[in-house]
Amino acid sequence: MADPSERISQLKIDRSAPAAAGRGKLLPVALLAILAAAVVWWFFFSPGSAAVLVETDIARRPPSAASANSVLDASGYVVARRQATVSSKITGKVVEVLVEEGMRVEKNQVVARLDDTTQQAQLSLARAQTESARAALDEIEAQLRIARLERDRFRDLAGRNLTSQSSLDTAEATYDQLAARLETGRENVKVAERNTELAEDSLSNMTIKAPFAGMVVSKNAQPGEMISPISAGGGFTRTGICTIIDTDSLEIEVDVNEAYIQRVKAGQSVSATLDAYADWHIPAEVIAIVPTADRQKATVKVRIGFLERDERVFRDMGVKVAFLGATKPADTTQDIQGVVIAREALRADTGGDYVWLVRDDIVEKRPVEISGQRDRAQVMVVNGLNLGDTIVRSSDAPLLAGQSIKTN
Repeated sequence: MADPSERISQLKIDRSAPAAAGRGKLLPVALLAILAAAVVWWFFFSPGSAAVLVETDIARRPPSAASANSVLDASGYVVARRQATVSSKITGKVVEVLVEEGMRVEKNQVVARLDDTTQQAQLSLARAQTESARAALDEIEAQLRIARLERDRFRDLAGRNLTSQSSLDTAEATYDQLAARLETGRENVKVAERNTELAEDSLSNMTIKAPFAGMVVSKNAQPGEMISPISAGGGFTRTGICTIIDTDSLEIEVDVNEAYIQRVKAGQSVSATLDAYADWHIPAEVIAIVPTADRQKATVKVRIGFLERDERVFRDMGVKVAFLGATKPADTTQDIQGVVIAREALRADTGGDYVWLVRDDIVEKRPVEISGQRDRAQVMVVNGLNLGDTIVRSSDAPLLAGQSIKTN
């Protein structure tokens, strides 16, 4: 039988071999930890690796050939040079309104009628007075004919000494008196006729007509309301029936910064784009530069006329205009070579103009060549970018080549 002490000694652990093996396994683990730390440091602490929040934009196709030739951009509104709020000459009550918004009216077309009961009565009275004056004139003419005969008879008798001189004088005086009354009667007839004309004019004023052909853009009164050419009676009296604009007089008014007004001149070609129809470019030209400046806004008003008329153009529409240079593109139907970008995306340094191009959330410095003015909302890039390229418009921090970025 074995000695129990020998059995106990066999239960001891030999620590020499495992210790050597453990040191061999710790080396790869340490290398992996160092590598992981380096990766973490590269992503979070190395220059240009931290993601920067940016706002991006897309390189777009120029909207038209005119945009490439623009020397100045501005915005304004469509206005009607000829418009009128139709009212009456006298105060009266509206009994009928014959127009609605959007209705086309012709010159002298009836748009409303007022209560004309009093005017009708005044006209009837004036006509009766005229007839009375004419009847009185006929009576005087008849009496004058009798007086002429009496005068001639007494003249003949006086020439033969068959009547006294006093009788002849009486006949002469009677004739002269009736002749004077005849002139007075004729003037009375004229006065009565003028009163009739005034009554007719007063009656015609109760029928309100369009002063010119145009479009009704607002209806301001309803039957039963009072209307007056002046403001009276508080809010219960209207001052107009409707507002009419002459659609042929529509034009554009823009405010141009006075620092750039030297780029605009009368007769200059303009490309206008309505906010409602962004792809429709309307040919226009500068009518006049209003010779005064707004000292508060530091702007000068410019009038621009449409060269084409269209029913889609409404008053007070927003419009953007591009003032074109002296030389127009030879063929405006061809595509413009280049793209447009936002002005904020263009940057410059000692090497020239450049943009930050975005590829896979990494920015790349891309030199570009521009054409036209730099102070416009959009800048024309003729070399360096392709249609659809994504570029940085603004960033929360300075960018470096190879910088990782993120967007909202």
